[in-house]
Parts: sequence; structure tokens; C-alpha cells
Amino acid sequence: MSAGGTAPQRAHAIDLILAEERRPLKRVEYDRLVTLGVFEDERIELLYGVLVTMSPKTPAHTSPISQLGTILVSALAARAIVRVQSPYCAADESEPEPDLAVVPEKSYKAAHPERAYLVVEVAVSSAKKDRVVKGPLYARSGVEEYWLVDVTNETVEVYRDPSLEGFATMTRFGLADTLTVAAFADVTVSVAAIFA
Repeated sequence: MSAGGTAPQRAHAIDLILAEERRPLKRVEYDRLVTLGVFEDERIELLYGVLVTMSPKTPAHTSPISQLGTILVSALAARAIVRVQSPYCAADESEPEPDLAVVPEKSYKAAHPERAYLVVEVAVSSAKKDRVVKGPLYARSGVEEYWLVDVTNETVEVYRDPSLEGFATMTRFGLADTLTVAAFADVTVSVAAIFA
């Protein structure tokens, strides 16, 4: 038998460790490790103090991000900043990297934004995580509005009215519909344009 044990033994050991009380990674520690280059070339984000791998960047995933990003940057010029796949300081020792975030216009040289008018996640295979894990996290963080772009079904779920328990409302929009950004009532987006 090897010193590492058999695969079933290792799996059992991991199960026992996971059942123990874990010590979450604090956001300030995570940021320091990122600065030191510890996670170079890794696609990860910090959710609830745990390092989580991110979905791969496929054309089906990146195309809606580009489409929506172009629309929002043009519509919100000089009123807000549209950040693409950049860190956001969230609640519960979390630092997700949403696909798009519309944040107040100011400098973020010293720290990532802690406030967002709108956060968007594009889901090809991550819809469950985006609904069950990230949605409530964004609500707890005070994000005013959250859009989940469901590539498989070509729909957009719009979540509003955040609280510590999650978003109070969710409305699903299809290709024939138009979305309005709650914080900027003059900014509208055709769902079909996102999937063009």
C-alpha cells in the first residue's frame, strides 16, 4: 500500500475533514494572496470564505457578456462604471467576480467596489450556483438589482428588492421582452440583443 492510502481511504478522510468546523478565508487574506500572485493563472473567486472555481469562458458564455457590456457602457457613459469580470466586495467574506457590474462612478485603484446598482451573471452551466449561492449573496450585499442571463433558455431573470434573506421579487423575461435598469429608468435593453 502506498503512503498516501487507497482512493477510498482518501475519500473517507476528506469526508471527515469536511465534516469538521472549517476556518473560512477572510477577504483581506484572499486579497493579500492575490497581490502576492499565489493564484496566478487560476480562475477562482471567494464565496463565503471558500475558494470556488469559476466556469470556463466559452463563446456561449462570453458573447452575451460582450453584447450586454457594449449596450450598458454606451448607455451609462459618465453616470456609472461598467466592470467586466472584475472583483466585487460582497458580504460574508466574499469577493465574487460577476460577469458585469454597474457601480458608482469613482476611482477603484485602492479597493474593489462595495456597492453596485446592477450585477449580472451569465449562466451556461452555472445557473443553479448563480441562483442558489450568488443571488442571495448579492442580496445580502445590498446589490440593488441582479440579472441572471440563462443562455440555455435564452431568458433573463431579474431579481429586485434585496434583503438579508434574499431578493423579494424575481421576474423572467424572454426574447420578445425589454429590460429596464432600475437605477437608470431611461436605460433599456432588449433581451434579444443580449443573445444576438
